[in-house]
Amino acid sequence: MKNYNKTLCAAMILTALSGCQSNQSDTQVTNETVIENNKNNQISQQLATKALSSSLSYDIVESLTVEVGPRLAGSEKDIIAVNWAMNKLESLGFDKVYKESVQVPAWYRGSAKASIIAPFEQPLVISALGGSVSTPDSGIQAQIVRFDTLADLQAADPDSVKGKIAFIDHKTERHITGKGYGKSVGGRSRGAVAAAEKGAVAVVIRSIGTDHDRMAHTGMMRYKDGVAKIPAAALSAPDADMINAMLKRDDNIQLLLNLTSKNLGVATSYNVIAEVTGSSKPDEVVLIGAHLDSWDEGTGAIDDGAGVAIVTAAAKLIQDLPNKPARTIRVVLYAAEEVGLVGGKAYAKQHADELTTHYIAAESDFGAGEIYQIDFNVNPAVFEQVKVEHSGMTVNGVKLGNNKATGGPDVSMMPSLGVPVASLRQDGTDYFDYHHTPNDTLDKIDPKALAQNVAAYAQFAYIMAQSELDLRPLAKKDDKK
Repeated sequence: MKNYNKTLCAAMILTALSGCQSNQSDTQVTNETVIENNKNNQISQQLATKALSSSLSYDIVESLTVEVGPRLAGSEKDIIAVNWAMNKLESLGFDKVYKESVQVPAWYRGSAKASIIAPFEQPLVISALGGSVSTPDSGIQAQIVRFDTLADLQAADPDSVKGKIAFIDHKTERHITGKGYGKSVGGRSRGAVAAAEKGAVAVVIRSIGTDHDRMAHTGMMRYKDGVAKIPAAALSAPDADMINAMLKRDDNIQLLLNLTSKNLGVATSYNVIAEVTGSSKPDEVVLIGAHLDSWDEGTGAIDDGAGVAIVTAAAKLIQDLPNKPARTIRVVLYAAEEVGLVGGKAYAKQHADELTTHYIAAESDFGAGEIYQIDFNVNPAVFEQVKVEHSGMTVNGVKLGNNKATGGPDVSMMPSLGVPVASLRQDGTDYFDYHHTPNDTLDKIDPKALAQNVAAYAQFAYIMAQSELDLRPLAKKDDKK
């Protein structure tokens, strides 16, 4: 931060220069606008400075993981988490705190056991995939048939799969953006359907993770109407490696799988919402979100307790300003993201009539690694001006990126509904070491990195709450017919 004042001055100069650029593009910019932009930039820097010296975000995620812990959608702990969130947000003094009911699928994990019983007896570490049906009480014993990828399974001769346990062995690449997850996750979500369509009696996958721990990664899978529902589980990476070593010695590897998981129907959960009411445009909304639910193996610290803490602490900083920003800052803690973006879809449906007043949305759901870049999805005509408005974020180590943001899982449907979004990109290099495992615990969070996230979200939310730019290509009322 030793270059803080120098960088702040540079950001202000850049903001002022944008006024000249705007004039060249036939956009009327006055001296008052430049002064206001500079003032907003100063306040955003003050918010960042305060965030970096505050322990509030860490205190929030510690409270959630210690006092609630794992909070699977539709479970008793889910409602405990909702009550925790309501109490926490009210205690922080937000202008409004409320909840909206959401119907969510409920599922019981039960026990998960597996072992190789021939020709080499070995126990395996597995985790049932979310939504999986159980095996018979005696389990399922069958030969393993291995595939590198989901696509290989889908292309396989049914006769080679029928009556066997399909094993999808797709490794997940490590990357700062987490892009390896997208390449391998299809085996988890669609593997059971592909295996059942080929006549398999069960499916096991190499965990969708980048670690080498003997710990399996859970996560949601899907069934398809008209296709048999077969049990689905994930193997730890070392156990997947061991099976590969066995297959080099003998292609008739017999696996015994026993799951007691079951679906419990539908339960009621809630999106929990807090607001900092805007001073002059209270009906216009800058949405910053995270999801409140978690898987039940760890304590949901990085997924997504960190996100809950980040957006809550950022909004609290804005709540405590002497003068509120023009637009309303809305914090949405979504229900049941892990089991299918249920809370995000419900929010979009319940707020369909007011989405035209949502100025921009963003979600924190990628752990607690430092934010290195911010991307947008806004009217291309104002994209460069949007970047100029956010130039002060570079002081906090955040680069100004592209105009191809998706916004995050629970707001990913917003662009198709006309709502601009932003993606505050976190360093996810080690995120999938812990994702959906018992290792998703508080000790994986660096308080300094968490505070840097809060600083970035506070700056983003405040700047957007004050912006005069038209982020929607067709947002002008006189364009509507």
